[in-house]
Amino acid sequence: MSSTTIESSPAGPAKRKPVPRYPLQSRWTVLSAGFRPFFLLGAIFAAVAVLLWLPVYHGELTLQTAFVPRDWHVHEMLYGYLPAVITGFLLTAIPNWTGRLPLQGAPLATLAVVWLAGRLAVTFSADTGWLAALLIDACFLLLVALAALREIISGRNWRNLNVVALLTLLLIGNVAFHLEAHFGGTADYSIRIGIAVVIMLISLIGGRITPSFTRNWLVRANPGRLPQPFNKLDMVIVAFSGLTLVLWVSMPFSPISGFALLIAGVLHLVRLARWAGDRTVKEKLLLVLHVGYLFIPLGFLLTSAAAFALIPVSAGIHAWMVGGAGVMTLAVMTRASLGHTGQQLTASLPTQGIYLAALFAVTARIAAALLPAWSDPLLHLAALSWAVAFLGFALSYGPTLLVRGKPH
Repeated sequence: MSSTTIESSPAGPAKRKPVPRYPLQSRWTVLSAGFRPFFLLGAIFAAVAVLLWLPVYHGELTLQTAFVPRDWHVHEMLYGYLPAVITGFLLTAIPNWTGRLPLQGAPLATLAVVWLAGRLAVTFSADTGWLAALLIDACFLLLVALAALREIISGRNWRNLNVVALLTLLLIGNVAFHLEAHFGGTADYSIRIGIAVVIMLISLIGGRITPSFTRNWLVRANPGRLPQPFNKLDMVIVAFSGLTLVLWVSMPFSPISGFALLIAGVLHLVRLARWAGDRTVKEKLLLVLHVGYLFIPLGFLLTSAAAFALIPVSAGIHAWMVGGAGVMTLAVMTRASLGHTGQQLTASLPTQGIYLAALFAVTARIAAALLPAWSDPLLHLAALSWAVAFLGFALSYGPTLLVRGKPH
């Protein structure tokens, strides 16, 4: 069985390389490709961690973690669930970028076990100790970055080294989180570092695959206006966003950061408008990529308003993380799971329900920040909608990820 070809790479439209044929694990199908264990584990954990967060937030449950409750929640979303999904995507995409065999079997199982060990170590770090939690937790991103670096160098796919650089920054942010939380009591700078890296990954990878997938579908199904190809304008927007996020990480409430965030938000809106998303309404599997990316400029604009003390900071952060990261990861997870298991690339009704639940979650979470009088019911709605979206993915796609067959 050969893997379905990724339609583009983060560094540009794919020159379709023949992906080597590799044997599907006859006994452990789940270990035959990176997306199988990590999409499933990431989805289940994303739902469970948020459902746990509600009673923790209300003081009804105490976790044995060395982190303060808010930091545990942020860390496990930012440095727990997201790295799992990112890893699933990268381990599946890299063979298509390099033409090399994918990571599977025992090495893939080892990565999954290390990721799970990190989640346990962080959650029970009050017992295991903060330093042990740091070392165990940091091992995962270190191993993923090294694996990606080895494959990219071996395949001489130099243009995708920027992905390894961003993975390394995410690793640095994770280590800094543990250090800052232990020595400072709470984590602040390292939270912003992680968020900034995730936004850059979405800008880079999401900014490639969204117009590429859209172009491929429109050429076949709806000829006419096509997305603009990646050009110097995109390079300028991504570079300016990176500089803006550096400012935001270091000076989140500076007027300079506020103006830069505002400009970045407008530039991302311009970028999104060039991708012909309005022509994808008939195919929700594509439309959701455009809707998910919309939360990147929205996050910039809301965070700009927060820099001028006009709205709470959490509005922009959750637009980025629940909207941009949450919706985009579900969009990529559903599409890759369908494509790499030989299914038709179209959104079924259950898949559309997953997308709708995720959109309810981000809408309710932003509203909870902007409407403090209604924050409690809105927080519950956001958490439950988030859980429905990710558990919905696990239930709908789990059978396909674990064994051969079609998703329900």
